[in-house]
Amino acid sequence: MPFAATASLQERLRLEIAAGHRPATLLLCEHDPVITLGRSADASHVLASEAELVRAGVKVERATRGGDVTYHGPGQLVAYPVFPVRRGVVAHVRSMADAIIALLAAHGVASAFRRCEPGVWVGQAKVCAFGVHVHRRVAIHGLALNVNTDLSAFNLIVPCGLRGSAVTSLSALTGAQFAPEQIVGKFIAAASPAFGLELVQVDQSVIANHAHSELNSDS
Repeated sequence: MPFAATASLQERLRLEIAAGHRPATLLLCEHDPVITLGRSADASHVLASEAELVRAGVKVERATRGGDVTYHGPGQLVAYPVFPVRRGVVAHVRSMADAIIALLAAHGVASAFRRCEPGVWVGQAKVCAFGVHVHRRVAIHGLALNVNTDLSAFNLIVPCGLRGSAVTSLSALTGAQFAPEQIVGKFIAAASPAFGLELVQVDQSVIANHAHSELNSDS
């Protein structure tokens, strides 16, 4: 899905959740290639020229999330927990990290959360990035786990503003090929206890129709 459509969808869901008209909702998707700039982003951390980005088919979008510059694209599992934040922002991010750490451990990969450089790291390489925005005590945005992402795309940017830091993926770490849809079930299973919520998969057409209306309104 295009990034802009999911951003609009999250804002609408947040209003419904804050008003008590919808339960906490977790969106799981892949994005078309896009570089997003968070609220504290340094535009110089986009290293590619506009012409290079056009040739690569990569859009650039502003985002309301915190953080610097990151890349989204095929091969990433992007998770947007549009959840009430009851225990604070740090605890919310930590819950996301706990879910990813458990998912990676299930594949034999030991990882750790770094609060000062928000993400889940395996050694000196980041495998999952975080960024959130909270309003009316409901969070949007979330995490991007590199599953079998083309890691060369990160050469277009300074990932999260951390010069010299490496980026990795689940496939690179395990030597096995995974697609994001193959680990959705494992992520949901890990996220449920991490957030203390019972996550129930719903008819995807409900969200798909909602997202389709966002796409039409953006066009």
